[in-house]
Amino acid sequence: MGIVRRIIFTAVLLVFSASLIADNDFCGAENISFTGNEQVNFKIFYNVIGLYVDAGNASFTVSKAKINNKPVYHIVGLGTSNPSYDWIFRVRDKYETYIDTATLKPYRFVRHVEEGSFRKDDLVNFNQEEHKAISLKGTFNVPPCIQDVLSAIYYARNIDFSKHAIGEKIPFSMFIDDEVYNLYIRYLGKEVVKTKYGIFNAIKFKPMLIGGTIFKGGELMTVWVSDDNNHVPLRIESPISVGSVKVDMIKFKNLRYPFTSLISWR
Repeated sequence: MGIVRRIIFTAVLLVFSASLIADNDFCGAENISFTGNEQVNFKIFYNVIGLYVDAGNASFTVSKAKINNKPVYHIVGLGTSNPSYDWIFRVRDKYETYIDTATLKPYRFVRHVEEGSFRKDDLVNFNQEEHKAISLKGTFNVPPCIQDVLSAIYYARNIDFSKHAIGEKIPFSMFIDDEVYNLYIRYLGKEVVKTKYGIFNAIKFKPMLIGGTIFKGGELMTVWVSDDNNHVPLRIESPISVGSVKVDMIKFKNLRYPFTSLISWR
């Protein structure tokens, strides 16, 4: 059950590793995909013996706020194990990012992790003008247009995939755990995806995973997002160290555009 947090917060877009710098898609992009009050919910499934079980839930909510009198989107991501599994491994995680409404660059990242007996708290303030990240452990030099794990998800939703060829890598840089990772998404084109909750026209890509205790490095994970202007994550699939995981979008509220990628609910 220790996989629950990483399925969403590593899986959706934490994730991508290569020696590249951020291109224009990840440098001062304009938000054209989500609203200031959007909510999206996910169900997490775990497969270890050929049967997927309902392992947990995740949610992402957007609201408007201000930091230093600058308007920002305050985005909160929550990940929890199902109560029936808490006696095996209890997960109650919360991630927050505050991103500029004009450029989508993060100003602040907050993380509170509760996984079994493990606890971790992070606070990072970004000085985008001076290219600095100030964490609880010090000040670090970062490249222009640096992202955090949660801001990267919303940044990526504003990629214009029509500009990219199938198989092309879309790079960006992320700061996590006091390190800079140069990352990318490999665009794989479009296809119809059948999830537990619906059939959708989707955009498909693979993130280059950072190897760790749960996910192996390489392009093993597959992500599908809605093939409409919302670019909502629909499904994530990946093998892990023991078994595999699948994440499906199950509920949404206040999308910016009509959900035209939806063919039918199942």
